[in-house]
Amino acid sequence: MNETHQFSYFNTLCCWLLGLLLLTSTVSCSQDQKDQIKDALPGGLTKAGGAQPKLDSVYIVKYMSAEPKFKDQIEWAKKFYKERDFRLGWFRNHEVVPQAQTMLGVINKAADEGLDPKDYQTKDFTKLFAALNEAQSDSTKRNALEKEIDVALSGTYFNWASDFYRGTVNPRQTKSIDWNVKRNKIKLHKALMTILKERESTYPYYEFEPLHPEYDRLKKALADYRTVQRNGGWATIPAGTKLKPGASSPAVAALRSRLLGTEAVAPDASAMPVQSVSNKPGATIAAGTTAAPAHVYDEQLVAAVKEFQTLNGQKADGIVAGETLRLLNIPVSQRIDQIVLNMERWRWIPKKFEPSYLLVNIPDYTLHVVEDGKEAFNMRVIVGKTLNATPVFSDQMEFVVLAPYWNVPFSIIDKELRPKLEADAQGTLDRLDMEVVKGWGAKATPVDANSIDWANVNEKTWKYTLRRRPGPKNDLGDVKFIFPNSNDIYLHDTPHDELFSQNKRGFSHGCVRVAEPIKLAEYLLRNKPGWDKTAILDTIAGRREKYVTLPEKLPVYLVYFTTWVDENGKVNFREDIYGHDKSLAKEYFN
Repeated sequence: MNETHQFSYFNTLCCWLLGLLLLTSTVSCSQDQKDQIKDALPGGLTKAGGAQPKLDSVYIVKYMSAEPKFKDQIEWAKKFYKERDFRLGWFRNHEVVPQAQTMLGVINKAADEGLDPKDYQTKDFTKLFAALNEAQSDSTKRNALEKEIDVALSGTYFNWASDFYRGTVNPRQTKSIDWNVKRNKIKLHKALMTILKERESTYPYYEFEPLHPEYDRLKKALADYRTVQRNGGWATIPAGTKLKPGASSPAVAALRSRLLGTEAVAPDASAMPVQSVSNKPGATIAAGTTAAPAHVYDEQLVAAVKEFQTLNGQKADGIVAGETLRLLNIPVSQRIDQIVLNMERWRWIPKKFEPSYLLVNIPDYTLHVVEDGKEAFNMRVIVGKTLNATPVFSDQMEFVVLAPYWNVPFSIIDKELRPKLEADAQGTLDRLDMEVVKGWGAKATPVDANSIDWANVNEKTWKYTLRRRPGPKNDLGDVKFIFPNSNDIYLHDTPHDELFSQNKRGFSHGCVRVAEPIKLAEYLLRNKPGWDKTAILDTIAGRREKYVTLPEKLPVYLVYFTTWVDENGKVNFREDIYGHDKSLAKEYFN
């Protein structure tokens, strides 16, 4: 050995011995420092003796393929272990990390999330841990068990996390579920690395927590409703009941028990105590409140009914009959299922919304304008009829169109206008303030309506555009808001403002009509030079269609939530207007 090599060998040996001395000495240092020293030692020297076993892709695939419930998680496992050079994830120094027990505890409480714990209890870890403890003196057996337990823990985590963060139902693979909102793109192997404290994340994976506060609020409501269910449910109001404020009836006692009683009261739309009544299950009338005779429908109970109606999307008139009576008598079990289904939808939502966006909740007939994470304002909307359901999807808004033309869909030409056009084409178009053109935009040229064979034209041979001119008769009103999509759906104004006073607003052919179009246009163009409210109104008055490009594309979400908890902690319910809850329930509960 030459002199240079002798020095190099001696230097390496000294460094190794120094590391060993630091590891075994009584010198005070942090556990992290000790771990760093141990990792640097040749062979990964460990307290239990021998190197920590390593995995390979063949073992992972073989083990997980043998367990049907793990098969769908093989790719996540391969990514996770490849990222860590196939080192074990759940062991440190031959000891199981605390996160394993935390995860198993979370799984035991999966019912709190509307999930079934049995779906994730694939392996008996109690037995596996006991076997591992007995095998400590046999390094070969111990290492084999560590590998098995590690992959089993990872498979268990991916099974649970896939359902908890991505949903138990994949809406893109289920034809009966209308949900084309962009998916949650969570990378489960990265989430597991966060849990094991091997990477940082802004998301609460390390706490096994949900990604959205809206989900968390529904989870708390679910617990409250299950408490009501365990206590026997809520009082039923006799069929045929009709109550107006001030009336007297034997049914009032049941109504009072339902909304203000002490036995089965939920803090939500189904049983909402008011004013001096506590907003908790088992609410009682506060001290000092004068109780009305049991049979009198008094002011306090009327107030409770009005709040119930509001939280159920009804007209708050205080009258108990018809629809209000039906809603009061919906069983608590049905409301529990509804909450669970909407929690599932929150698992489909992207893990984080953009800072600013538009969100239309279809069953609530409401548009929410969100800026920098806070709601700037909201407004009523009209959505599609049941037979012309507004689709559930997301896209990006690009244009505000002032004084728009309305291009008539061929389906309307075929089903509604054809007989009139056959009889008197040009006269019909003049009365409707319409025209036929060939081409698009500025290049569109008028076509003689009488030259078209309206009786025999079909969608394949139709090569023109029938459109209504800008103005007071235009079906799109003064403004439309374009987010180009294959559904040909957009937001727009309407000349029929009277429809916004209705509680159930399913009147359109699929597009979304907004109650305050000028306010929305002004907001969207607020950062566009030269497009203040005056310029917007002047352009509309000119009756010449004008496309204005937004300074930045704005995300738009058309979603479908039939229950949520508002900022006051009260649960709202809405009708399943398109039957999407019913379709999802068949997949989720079966």
